[in-house]
Amino acid sequence: MKIRLIDAIGPFFQGYNRQTINWSKIPFDHLALRGPDRETQWARIRASLRTLGLQAASWGFTAASLDDVAHLVDDEHYEPEVREAIGVFREEFRRCIAVLRECGLEVFVTMDVMSTTPALRNYLGNTWESARDHLRDSLERFLTDFPEVKAVILRIGESDGKDVKDFFHSRLLVKKPWQARELLETLLPVFERHGRWLIFRTWTVGAYRIGDLMWHRRTLADVFDRLTSPALIVSMKYGESDFFRFLPLNKSFFYLKQPKMLELQSRREYEGCGEYPSFTGWEYEAYVRELRQARDVVGVSIWCQTGGWVPFRRLAFLEPAAFWIDLNTFVSLRVVADGWLVEEAVRAFAEERGLNDWRAFLQLLRLSDDVIRELLYLPGFARQKLYFRRVRIPPLLHVYWHNLFISHSAKKLLSHFTDDPETALRGALVCLERLGQMRALSAQAGAPVADIEYMEDTFRFLALAREYYFRPESEAVRLHIRDAKRAYKLKYPKDGDRPRYRIKTDYEPLLVKPRYLGWVCAVFMRRRRGYRIVDRILTLHLLSIIYRVVARRRPHWIPEFARDSAMGVDVLFK
Repeated sequence: MKIRLIDAIGPFFQGYNRQTINWSKIPFDHLALRGPDRETQWARIRASLRTLGLQAASWGFTAASLDDVAHLVDDEHYEPEVREAIGVFREEFRRCIAVLRECGLEVFVTMDVMSTTPALRNYLGNTWESARDHLRDSLERFLTDFPEVKAVILRIGESDGKDVKDFFHSRLLVKKPWQARELLETLLPVFERHGRWLIFRTWTVGAYRIGDLMWHRRTLADVFDRLTSPALIVSMKYGESDFFRFLPLNKSFFYLKQPKMLELQSRREYEGCGEYPSFTGWEYEAYVRELRQARDVVGVSIWCQTGGWVPFRRLAFLEPAAFWIDLNTFVSLRVVADGWLVEEAVRAFAEERGLNDWRAFLQLLRLSDDVIRELLYLPGFARQKLYFRRVRIPPLLHVYWHNLFISHSAKKLLSHFTDDPETALRGALVCLERLGQMRALSAQAGAPVADIEYMEDTFRFLALAREYYFRPESEAVRLHIRDAKRAYKLKYPKDGDRPRYRIKTDYEPLLVKPRYLGWVCAVFMRRRRGYRIVDRILTLHLLSIIYRVVARRRPHWIPEFARDSAMGVDVLFK
């Protein structure tokens, strides 16, 4: 794989002290633009980029990514204060890019389609043509002004979260396959003239007609069939959903003829973000075996920092606390790009970090892999293939980022999809025993024992949640959960050094009566990719109207978490 890409945004989050951090993009509103603070902050960023870049290059990475094109291209239609800020960003990012290149890394820059300010939106109006042409002209200027940038990574299927306060805010512009195709046909000649790569991501969150791009063959064909360019690389996540386990390899790697990149995540945003071992080595090794049958897989992109709205803040490559993220990053690259066995890569990492006993460390990772798969996930549910509208339903529903849901609705839904609750309960008990073994192995190996203790304290809640999910309603179980929640909060206080999971309990009965739940699931969820007649009539169209009415007249029916996190749940109904 000639492209071995690592994201390099971690240094920009140093000193960013928000309680819950949006890790999807550099927090530009946190960056100093003038005075002594500017020099101090940007000097620290450059020093950290050098640390990150030298380590990444020594491991074999060939490129690093930064955010983003919109903040680096001036335009006469921007507000004066925006143009002034862009002038600062252009100067400082040029220095940052130079640091990474001095480390031996090519630099790629990300871009949302598309980011605007109020003044630019007013100038462009609402026409597709004006936005498309503006993107073409902006990229022409960017590639001219920054010849040191090797590639632009284009994201069309997700935009900024609701919490972004920057003067730029991205919105979803591409809504239909023909628009994605036309955009590529417009932009690729620009990249060809400049001899750069346009890396086009298929990731989408299910919004609009383009929302099934990452897994639907017809949509993929409408965008990519007979589209050839030496500048084009298609970048895809390994599964048909986000960075979860229990997902088969995305079949699009075999359908598409264009050069392709594989996207992986070493700081697992749904699995603790490096607060405890969430080892991916064997998971990724299995994907690599399958990918040997795919043509033109030219690179791998390993996310070591990007992704998620969480309080966890360990910075890959930059601090000893990022031990588990660094482990995943190293092993992922060795396994995917160099063809090593997991065991070889683990031993090499253990020796590099000076661990006492690499065999004990390997056994610790085996147990961790089991515990993550068997207790964080619910295998009986996670192995099922389910679709809602244009998205594949994630195999992890009761835990989302740092939120663990112990609720009546989760109980009914998981019970409906779980055929063997006794196995689920028994598996939880076995995993608690393994966590005890992991603590001893961590001490023997010289790995961070405190992280295993934190994992054990947190995962006990997952075991308690299973008691609630799969046993008859019991006041005793609820009281046990309440007492355990209080003890967890005392041990990991809100203002402490160790961010904790949020345990969200809600025992209010589900709005849908149990006898109707199976019918509702059968109507709104399907087990195959293709759309049924009921999907085309009800789920894809009428449901959008129903949702808008409910959101306007009964907003309290939609949980606050779903309304306000990331882009908001309403994006699923566009």
